[in-house]
Amino acid sequence: MADGLRTIRVVTNDEALLANARAAAGALEGWEVVQAGSLAELEERAPASGDVLLVDAWLRGVNVYEACKRLAGSTHCRTFVVTEHGNRLAEPIARFCGATGVIERPISPSRLRAALEQTSAGKTALPRDGRGQGSEESMLPERLLADIAGKPDESLVAALIDAETSLFNYPFLNYKIDEEFKRARRFGSPLSCVMLGFEGQIASVTLRELAAIFLDVSRDTDVLGRFDETSFLFLLTNTGPDGARTMAKRVGDSAKQRGLVDLVGDPVVISVGISTYPHPEVRRKGDLFARARAAFHDARLKGGGVVCAS
Repeated sequence: MADGLRTIRVVTNDEALLANARAAAGALEGWEVVQAGSLAELEERAPASGDVLLVDAWLRGVNVYEACKRLAGSTHCRTFVVTEHGNRLAEPIARFCGATGVIERPISPSRLRAALEQTSAGKTALPRDGRGQGSEESMLPERLLADIAGKPDESLVAALIDAETSLFNYPFLNYKIDEEFKRARRFGSPLSCVMLGFEGQIASVTLRELAAIFLDVSRDTDVLGRFDETSFLFLLTNTGPDGARTMAKRVGDSAKQRGLVDLVGDPVVISVGISTYPHPEVRRKGDLFARARAAFHDARLKGGGVVCAS
């Protein structure tokens, strides 16, 4: 802060964005713009509580939303993600991860002014890592989000949840696999990626019943999501291949016991592919997913059952 000015710190490697922010702030009174250091530096040395952080969503090699969650716990600044125009998922995901909101590119004086006028309301802490203690049931994502936020947020639910199954959707799964893989690698804990699906088409009521089976056999720390029309992706934290195989078997057994059938009346056959970290061939999140998907396709070719990537 210089000459009584409040500071907007821009986290970016893009000179054009930095110039854009300076031009927008120049039209406002009482603000200066500086280029901040890295996100890691901001976490280690928190800026003044009156400062505002603008974090470039296009930072290379960084999961910006995960970084916002860490910044929310280490700084007292309002934090905005600078994102592309028309990204409807950015705002609710940013808020879910602890940011104050988003600002769309290009940054105009009116957009910047509107963001700076937002109040920094208190945020409920995100759940702690680790297994649930004494949990009797797994929570639907809507219930989990309501538990975090304190009240339902329709825009947040719509952004993160698959409407047909009430499981997490693909964009949020993509965020979570990055987050959980980094956490597993950092703490040396096991992480299993399970891809599961069926052949043919099933009625909506059967799809919902299948989703209910997933919830019945899972823990509240597992991440359950829909990958596409006929397949799902699970992230099982602190779980090795044996635990993942046990869960997969329970899903298949429950589907058979309930007599689930497809639209032509044939039994729903479950195919499952499993990959686990740590493993010599899993160095990145993409390796974990690719091995699970390859194992899933092998299971389908075999007519169902469980295949673990070797």
